[in-house]
Amino acid sequence: MIQNITDLSRKLEKGAVRSADLVAETLERIAGPDGQDGRVFLSTWPEAALAEAEWIDAGRVKGLALPRHAGVPIAIKDLFDVKGEVTRAGSRVLDTQAPAEADAEIVRRLRRAGFVLVGKNNMTEFAYSGLGMNAHFGTPRNPRDTSADRIPGGSSSGAGVAVAAGLVPAAIGTDTGGSCRIPAAFCGVVGFKPTSARVPKDGTVPLSRSLDCIGPLATSVSCCAVLDSVLAGGGGEDVPSFPEGGLRLGVLEGYVTEHLDSGVGAAFQAMLTRLSRRGVRLTPLTIAELADLPKINAKGGLVGAEAHAWHAPLLETRGEFYDPWVRERFSAGRSQTAEDYIRVVEARARMRALVETRQMPFDALILPTVQIVAPTIESLADSAVSGPVNLLCLRNTAVGNFLDLPAISIPCHEGGALPVGAMLMGRTGEDRRLLSIARGLEGAIRGH
Repeated sequence: MIQNITDLSRKLEKGAVRSADLVAETLERIAGPDGQDGRVFLSTWPEAALAEAEWIDAGRVKGLALPRHAGVPIAIKDLFDVKGEVTRAGSRVLDTQAPAEADAEIVRRLRRAGFVLVGKNNMTEFAYSGLGMNAHFGTPRNPRDTSADRIPGGSSSGAGVAVAAGLVPAAIGTDTGGSCRIPAAFCGVVGFKPTSARVPKDGTVPLSRSLDCIGPLATSVSCCAVLDSVLAGGGGEDVPSFPEGGLRLGVLEGYVTEHLDSGVGAAFQAMLTRLSRRGVRLTPLTIAELADLPKINAKGGLVGAEAHAWHAPLLETRGEFYDPWVRERFSAGRSQTAEDYIRVVEARARMRALVETRQMPFDALILPTVQIVAPTIESLADSAVSGPVNLLCLRNTAVGNFLDLPAISIPCHEGGALPVGAMLMGRTGEDRRLLSIARGLEGAIRGH
């Protein structure tokens, strides 16, 4: 399958390929070994997807005016409502819920843009972990290392694996503390987190209404830009490549580089050298106040309080159906007081204002997406290990959520090495500009 959305759309428009063939091939791949016996997709809709693809093909032959990306297959996280389907959020807790009465708003927008939805991807239960493990449906294995069972990253685990394994050209995930960018970094694809208010969250199971974002995982910055446009209500436009020469990047250090794995550090430094040789102006930047984030969020922060508020009735009536590891994380929010919550909100406002000032001299900030490469599933069997590793995985990406900055992870590792992501962060609301900068720098970041 051709993995670039724009190329696929052009070939479909010219009649060089049929949507029905693309969708059939997609479903065949999902049902094959790369689908990992149902660990990557929790559900697929073969009859509906093939019927829609056939309708698009017939309309194209008749000369009907079709949307720009009509016929391109795509997947969505098991967190979005699809009419007639129970939205499970990677859990058994919601099995008794009624089917959704309507599509989530982002599902409607994808359909209007012509994308053919083929199924829902696996995920961390209720999106509450950066590891990507799921005790109910199985953990998707990271496809970038067949010699060991490594985690995919989460919570959009199935989305990252589906794109990396070539099952779909792109998938839609959510990002509350890194859930699009962590699997992108671990699986060697591109993941984008928008400014939170950019994409409506109607029809999406929430984790933290203050921090939740909806974004794409794909094979390129260009594909993410196309999908960002669709998700934000646009027509699926790409962005131009911002010229490399003269770009000013603040290389964030300190809090975000304290525990770097040697492989991540080496790949990141080699990438910075490539950028410098292309004329990018790099300036080290330490924002000492970021080190206060663990203290600010010590009682669970906004996620802990808001997640517990939504889950409290379910924890009371169906608590036994949660993965105990995840249930414990929800229960932690119970101890927060209104005063605790308000203090986090106030600290967030102060931090956002401070970082906005520090960002002013730069076109974007750059830092490692995750401080480590994907660990093995076996190494995380003990919760005493998996808990700290989860926090480390979220450490850098959560900065963007707390500050509400758009951010994108792009692979920067050497060929054959375990994937490493480099993350660009822009200014709040300047999502398209960040995507343009990322597209201009993508070749140098990847080493092409």
